[in-house]
Amino acid sequence: MTDSFTIRSIEAFCYRYPLATPVVTSFGKMLNRPAVFVRAVDEDGVEGWGEAWSNFPAPGAEHRARLINEVLAPGLVGRKFDGPAEIFEILTKGTEVLALQCGEPGPFAQAISGIDLALWDLFARRRNLPLWRLLGGQSSTIKVYASGINPGGAAQTAEAALKRGHRALKLKIGFGAETDLANLSALRAIVGAGMLATDANQGWSVAQALEMLPRLAAFDLRWLEEPIRADRPREEWRRLRIAAKMPIAAGENISRVEDFDEVLAEDVLGVVQPDIAKWGGLSACAGLARDVLKSGKTFCPHYLGGGIGLLASAHLLAGIGGDGWLEVDINDNPLRDLFCGAVADVTDGTVSLGEEPGLGLAPDLASIARHRSL
Repeated sequence: MTDSFTIRSIEAFCYRYPLATPVVTSFGKMLNRPAVFVRAVDEDGVEGWGEAWSNFPAPGAEHRARLINEVLAPGLVGRKFDGPAEIFEILTKGTEVLALQCGEPGPFAQAISGIDLALWDLFARRRNLPLWRLLGGQSSTIKVYASGINPGGAAQTAEAALKRGHRALKLKIGFGAETDLANLSALRAIVGAGMLATDANQGWSVAQALEMLPRLAAFDLRWLEEPIRADRPREEWRRLRIAAKMPIAAGENISRVEDFDEVLAEDVLGVVQPDIAKWGGLSACAGLARDVLKSGKTFCPHYLGGGIGLLASAHLLAGIGGDGWLEVDINDNPLRDLFCGAVADVTDGTVSLGEEPGLGLAPDLASIARHRSL
């Protein structure tokens, strides 16, 4: 097959799985787990699958699916393209004014990312290569860490994660010093010398973060993630970096090339975490990930959603290389577990992706039909 292809169809499917136990962050609770899966098909019948970020707020998933189906996809069907990056550029430039007009740059970026991921899967399948190899990877094995550990029942969740094969953990903090420190003490004892990180989910002021930093130093943290709001002045982030005994991490809420360029040029973030389903897809984030490594920082793709986006994030990490970890949410979510392919099989803290073309996955949407919301 040639590299160029004509798009026959692009369609988004929206699902919502109700949770018995909410996922808790410092800024709110997730009462269900949504997913927006995207299928692209070319004129040869080759399929590709992607996913658009849709975690918050609750109705956001259906909105993003409609943006794809009713606004973005119609302008692509029947057109011939040389590759996914060309389409990403067309969609991004072509919707800038519309996104500004309706005040929705985020939802548009997320919908475009879902399409971009589907097209990269399709592109790799056309080349008969696993996506991680197409991205330049030398090994399909990557490190992973168990994420989404809530403040309630943290020790039990961590123990269950280790039984599933995990050797690295990340705890949600920002729920008061007593709760945070007790949970960290328990998790450090459980994971031993293994990797332990924390995520405050933008929950502190700079003063609160500076007050907590000395107390966190005792736990040998691999990183402290988003201690303050992502949009706070760089001077506040620099103050935290000077005071911190552990690396500072962020990136999931950065959504401009210029802003990533700024954080890569300064010695503030030690760990950079773009989310390929939230902004940039692979077209923007593959190059960004390489720049992260060139800057001497650690690249760790952020991800909290369904299985297709998680699997694509795994392929990006394997394709780029480096010494980072893939984030794997361990809360109940069949929309993740049924569609994350090899990522479901964690062995001694790692997963191996294999040699199947593209993502190596053919999603069976019939298995989750009862959870479809659009």
